[in-house]
Parts: sequence; C-alpha cells; structure tokens
Amino acid sequence: MLNKRILLTGSNGLLGQKIVHLILNETKHELLATSKGLNRIISRDDINYQSLDITDFKQLEKVVSAFRPDAIINTAAMTNVDACESQHKECWSLNVTAVENLVKVSNEFNIHLVHLSTDFVFDGEKGPYSEEDEPNPLSLYGRSKWESEKIVINSGLERWSIARTIIVYGVVENMSRSNVVLWAKGALEKGEPINVVDDQFRSPTYALDLAKGCLSIVEKEKSGIFHLSGKDLMSIIELVYRVADYYGLDKSRINPIKSAVLNQAAKRPPYTGFNLTKANELLDYDPLSFEEGLDALSKELDTLN
Repeated sequence: MLNKRILLTGSNGLLGQKIVHLILNETKHELLATSKGLNRIISRDDINYQSLDITDFKQLEKVVSAFRPDAIINTAAMTNVDACESQHKECWSLNVTAVENLVKVSNEFNIHLVHLSTDFVFDGEKGPYSEEDEPNPLSLYGRSKWESEKIVINSGLERWSIARTIIVYGVVENMSRSNVVLWAKGALEKGEPINVVDDQFRSPTYALDLAKGCLSIVEKEKSGIFHLSGKDLMSIIELVYRVADYYGLDKSRINPIKSAVLNQAAKRPPYTGFNLTKANELLDYDPLSFEEGLDALSKELDTLN
C-alpha cells in the first residue's frame, strides 16, 4: 500500500481527533490536520496542524496548493441539529458552501475527496438503510447534508466518496459538546433523572471504528457512497439502558418519553440504522458491538484518569 498525503478538515472534532491519532499511531501517511482556530489535541506534539476556514476558498486553495494532498477527508460540519434550524446561514455556509469549495479545489488538484454525511438525510420511515435508498431529509441539517452529497456526487471528480454515519460516541479532548453515551453515563453517575426518547431507533457508532472506515476508503481508493455505523440497532432509551447496565448504574432514573414531548426545533427521523454489507465487502469494515464499544470507551477513559 502506498503512503498517502492526507489533508483532514475538522481535526478538532471527535471523529477528526480519532483520525489524527489513527494516522499518526498506525500508518506512515503524511497528515495535515486542519480546523478553525487553535489545535485542541494537546496530548501530543507530533501533529502537523494548520488553522483553516474551509468556507474561505482562497485560504483553502492556498493551503491545498502548498500541501498537495492525495486525499481530503472532510469531517468539518455544523452538526447541532436544532441550532441549524435557527442559524440557517451558518449551517449552509459550513455544510454546503464549504463542500462546494472542497469540490472545486479537489478538481483543481485531482484529489480524492472523502466527505462525511449522516443518517439524517433519510426520513426514518423504513430503516435500516442501504446506500441505494433515496434520501428524504426532515430537518435543515439533513437537507444541508443531502445538498452537500449531491454536490460531491455531481462534481465530476475522478475519485469521490461519501461516508454516512449515525450517532458517534467516544472520548475527545477539549471539546464542549458531549455525546449521548458520555452524557447518559455522567448524568446517571450523579444520580440525576434523565428523560430519554423511546420512539427513535439508531445504530450508535464508536468513533475509532468510523475513523478506520474513513481511512480504509482512502487507502483502498474506493469511490461512491458508504454506510459506516455500529452494527447494533436499538432505540435511544435501550442505548441508555445498556449504558446503565454496563456501568452498574440506577436505571430507575431513566424516564421514557416521546419525541413530540421534547418540542425540538428540528424533526428527527424515527428509525434509521444502516445495512453495512457494502462497507464490509469493499472496505473490510467490521465495527464493534455496542458493548465492545463501551469496553473500548472505558479503556480510553482510564488512560485519561
């Protein structure tokens, strides 16, 4: 396998951080990690990092022209689903305009573009979904991600890939936003009562599994759409019950509620989950079970303490 020059966007996020560690720990690829603002991964000093605003085409072109990557992995996005509804301009700028910029620069320098997307491009009426199923997003976030997918698909790029995923969990450095697993664990450890929806079904994805899937796309030079999630499909409340069981926490603090009660700004698809056959066969993608993911998560937490 040839070593690659990889430019990563969104390196400060949960997935971005996992890709950084994976590439530096286990490969000889040359990595340029980029995000807006300062580098948040302070646990290591061997990161080639550059601040980059991908909504600014001139800035992006300058960085790409200097580094000349073989592949760009785009993990940068506005992912707060409810905030997207009220901050339409910001959502569209990062989730759509920035992708137009990445496509343009990838065409200019003949780069393999790997773009991250979401199960929220679907309406949740018929999951689990395969790559051939037709998107029908319910929220502005979902629409922005579907719009960005269409830009990549119709880009004319020789090599392009879309990696869709679902509820990513894991340990991250210096980030204000948590994820559902750590939120549930933290709240239940404090004995706090929590309201959890029982009418939404997902396949939670361990962040390192997703990072491996994204890197496999680059290394195997695979084009097209890939579904990369965890293998276990469950309701959100079952997810939280399983977290409680795993850590021996009090499940009586968990209150089942319906999605409608939350009155959230953005509508969520009720039932997603992915068929992983294509990723299995073409990428050797073999994610952990949910409990195996919790094992791995616990080891990560132990190294921090």
